[in-house]
Parts: sequence; C-alpha cells; structure tokens
Amino acid sequence: MTRTPNLRLGALTLLALALLMTWDALGGDLPLARLAGTPMGFPWRENPFLVHVMHEGARNLSWLLVIGLFAAIRWPVGLLRRLSRGARAQLALSVLASVLAVSLVKHASDTSCPWDLKEFGGVARYVSHWSWGVGDGGPGGCFPAGHASAAFAYLGGYFVLRHVSARAAALWFGVALVAGLMLGVAQQMRGAHYMSHTLWTAWVCWTVGFVIELVVTRRKSRSSLPVERSAPLHASP
Repeated sequence: MTRTPNLRLGALTLLALALLMTWDALGGDLPLARLAGTPMGFPWRENPFLVHVMHEGARNLSWLLVIGLFAAIRWPVGLLRRLSRGARAQLALSVLASVLAVSLVKHASDTSCPWDLKEFGGVARYVSHWSWGVGDGGPGGCFPAGHASAAFAYLGGYFVLRHVSARAAALWFGVALVAGLMLGVAQQMRGAHYMSHTLWTAWVCWTVGFVIELVVTRRKSRSSLPVERSAPLHASP
C-alpha cells in the first residue's frame, strides 16, 4: 500500500476535527436540544419506538454483529472471504476498540445529559464537555454518545474493506455513518445527548479505526522489507 491514501485520510480526519471544534465554538448544542425539550422535560423520552427499537434493539443488534465478526475470523462468509484472516481480525478488533474508547471517555466525563439540565426539568446547569473537572451539578458520564457507537464503531471497517473492494468499503462506511446519525438523532429527541456528543463519537470511532490501520500498515511494510544477509565467512587457506 502506498502512503498517499493514508495521508489523504489523515488530512480529512484533521479537517473533521477542525469542524467539530468549530461546532463547539459556535455553541450549537443547546439550540438543537431546545427543539425537542421543554421546561417539563423531553416528551419523546419514553417513546416506545425510540426506547425499544432505536435504543435497546439497535444496541442488541450491534453486539450480535460484533460476535458475528469475531466468529467470521475463523468462519468467514460473503465478502469477508476475500479478506485474509489478519484483515478479518483487524475488522472485528477495530469495532470492539472503538466501543471501548468511547466508553472510557464517557466514564471520565463530568458532562450530564440534556434531560438532566434545569432548563429541561432537571438539576444540572449547562457546562461545556471540554470543561474537564468542572461539575455541572448532575450525574455526568454523558459525553460522548455511547449509544451512537453501536453503529459508528463499524466505521473502521472502511479501512479493511478498501483493500479488496472500494465500492464495498464506501457502502460499509455509508451505512455505518447513516445508522450512527439516526441513532444519535433518536437520542437527541429523547434528551439523552447533544448533537456534538454524536459527532464526537463518530470522530473517535473513525480515528480509532484509522490508527489501527496505520499500525497494521506499518507492520506489514516492515515485514516486507528484504533482509540483508552478510556474506559467508571463508576460512583462510
């Protein structure tokens, strides 16, 4: 693999980071939260479809897919047969690593969910998720959006599939991205997350997959280097 594609993707990753920082600087979270929230809370919070299908159902389906990807390391099906065992392992591990990365950040976060804010009937005050160590009076642990990672975690599959099919990689990326955004919007309507939480989850999952790809690519390039052999020593006559 040449370095050019990875350099291009690295530039796009940094551009996405800049756009996310701009979103934070413009303060777009609260205005969007107010579209779904009221002083009495979020009317869609207990909506059966959003709770049982978009939340619980999507989460369970995602874990079934993770189990399937790990099983496919040994027993591949469909397009996965075109991947080496190492590539199939990279695919499964990138999904799991993305979920774990998001969970670790959430565990350290002091940011509470929109439904915890006083403005929406809760007890917390709004504090930027970048104000590390500053409590908002609520339970915290709401940044980034863990539920959206049920779909965004699969973004790393793009890096694996592009080596065997650019079309399949693009389709995989598109489905994961759209599904993640749908899950994020569903949680936004329930008051569980701000939009920035969803967008940051997408960026974290993409970046985890990209970093894993860089590590794998570097190891492959090292192993493919020719080994220099020293000339044999001959005994003096």
